Amino acid sequence: MSQSDRSSAVRVRLVDVARAAGVSKTTVSDALNGAGRLPAATREHVRQVARRLGYRPNATARLLRAGHTRLIGFAAREYVETPWVYAELAYFGQLVTAATRAALTHGYGVVLLPTSGPDDCWLDMPLDGVFVVDPVEGDPMVGDFLAAGIPVVSDRRALAEATGGAGTVGRWIDFDHGGAVRRVLDHLEAAGAERIAVVAGATTACFHQESAAAYRDWCAERGREPSIVCLPGPGLQPTLEAVEELLDGPAPPDALFILVEVNPPLLLEAVRRCGRSVPDDLLLVCTTEDPTALHTDPPISTLSFLPGETAEAAVELLVDSVEGRAGEPGRLFSAELRIRASSAFPATA
Repeated sequence: MSQSDRSSAVRVRLVDVARAAGVSKTTVSDALNGAGRLPAATREHVRQVARRLGYRPNATARLLRAGHTRLIGFAAREYVETPWVYAELAYFGQLVTAATRAALTHGYGVVLLPTSGPDDCWLDMPLDGVFVVDPVEGDPMVGDFLAAGIPVVSDRRALAEATGGAGTVGRWIDFDHGGAVRRVLDHLEAAGAERIAVVAGATTACFHQESAAAYRDWCAERGREPSIVCLPGPGLQPTLEAVEELLDGPAPPDALFILVEVNPPLLLEAVRRCGRSVPDDLLLVCTTEDPTALHTDPPISTLSFLPGETAEAAVELLVDSVEGRAGEPGRLFSAELRIRASSAFPATA
């Protein structure tokens, strides 16, 4: 058997290098890790023997001994009752991609955590820090990681809840969800809408709670009756069914604001099946990152919560926290309303 075949068949251990070099395991470890006070000749001798034998250090063990795994956890927590693949939705998919790219620039990898599972199952994963997106009210994931001494980046409510109101710990990424919703509603009202209906998620995540509350408050200020459907879980089909239910109802809206991820072409097809035309007799705004929104007929107005920018900021905050660097406590972002033909009458589209 050749030397290369032997190396691939049997893993060379630290003790094998020590025996071949005629030194102790501690000396081998110090020589390969640049530690200890060794003569330069001894250090070089050990390294040459290690190379000749094909020794490869166990990266996981080395990182654990150093106190770091260089792994960051990522979790989306909108719906925690049932498992779902959040990366399939455009917003979360872009968050994952941007977080992974940003983590790699800092020398970290990203681990996607399950949305649900046995209590504190996520604590079995060797993570340096965690980015928790859209945590539910009183989210156990945030509290468990913080209790275990693992840095967390999430929204301010979740971090404050984890300390029982004693103060915010960790670092945060947040949005003025209510202000963003009001900008959309004001835009639709200015475009002539009088009966604006909303499709939202039935979850205790800040985004959906604050968005629904802002919509109801906006309607109350104008003496309008709110029309809102809250979906119990994620998915395209429930969203399309909710849209058709609203449009086929006894008092159909003249504007729709969709607060959940949806496929823009299929949404327009559902609207057309109900005999409505966008924007002629129905104005439409979607909270989506689906790139097809720009290419539908008509192009769809969107409210973007900037997944690329927020993921990059979250990773930077998390790495600073993991590596013990002082820095800003968090960042507040503004959503971006991108007005297109779907929410403007033909004359102003």
